[in-house]
Amino acid sequence: MKFIPMLAALVILPVHVQASSPDRQIGFAGFNAFPLKASVMAGGAHPCYAVLVAGSGPTDRDWSNPLIPVPSHGGRDFAAWLQTQGLGSLRYDKRFIGSKDPKLDISLDAQLGDVKAALKTTRALPEARGKKVLLVGHGEGALLALLAAGEADAVLLLAMPGMSMGRLILAQVQGQLEAAGAPPEVIAANRDYLEATFRALRKDQELPKADPGVAPGVVTLARGLIRPESRGFVRDLLDLDPWGTARRLTIPCAMAWGDRDIQTWKPEVAPADFQGTLIQIPEANHLFKRETRDKAKLSGVTAMTTYGDSTPLADLSPLAEWLKGLN
Repeated sequence: MKFIPMLAALVILPVHVQASSPDRQIGFAGFNAFPLKASVMAGGAHPCYAVLVAGSGPTDRDWSNPLIPVPSHGGRDFAAWLQTQGLGSLRYDKRFIGSKDPKLDISLDAQLGDVKAALKTTRALPEARGKKVLLVGHGEGALLALLAAGEADAVLLLAMPGMSMGRLILAQVQGQLEAAGAPPEVIAANRDYLEATFRALRKDQELPKADPGVAPGVVTLARGLIRPESRGFVRDLLDLDPWGTARRLTIPCAMAWGDRDIQTWKPEVAPADFQGTLIQIPEANHLFKRETRDKAKLSGVTAMTTYGDSTPLADLSPLAEWLKGLN
């Protein structure tokens, strides 16, 4: 079993989105002057220009990920869709994309510094001249965008974990085990092992030994979470309550989820004092591609079959309406 690590509108037939102009490739200095690569897309009449922050793991600026079994460039597709709404964008590779250096600084401070550097770079772009900056994060990138939102003029959080990373991972694994028909005692053994892994993370200890009842995929997930090079970053996000930060935002904010997303999902209840907009996109998966299958029957493996380039974006009209309200 493979595990995916982390973290109402009119229904019309979606279409493939084609960018009206090609990307421009640039480089800029990230946190501590680390060199980062980015793609810049021109916009139109919209008063905002977007900065896109990719999700977890080895996900590049186009949201391509070697764990996805089909060619997939969801971030590039979303940037092209933003362009149809009049917004240009900058999207960049996270600092560890393509790196084999185990000593590379990938701490939360470093990655937040890169987001802020991307925002600063964007404000100096000729394509963004005179425009406000909309910070767009996806998945784990939504958490980074949320934490860096004070540097932007508005923020759009796509597929953001609606709970702490630790609670989300437990919910993801439990959901996949239940979908696979695992008995309650097996589910409990896997939850116990993950909770032991979290305790080790918080205390900077080594990975605990797994009992025979723990699924190999869960062991692999735990091993990835506690790797020395990423342990500090995971520990800093493990217990972060995203709503605690979201409630303090003073800029326009929208959170959006696909209703067929098995990795992150719209919470049933949001804090009463959250002043932003909550959006659920019908027939949309984690990458906001069109997904018509029953969510309850999807697994981590089968869900990814519609993450690819051959699957069009879902109907994003609710996002378009929110974007029209930005000024």
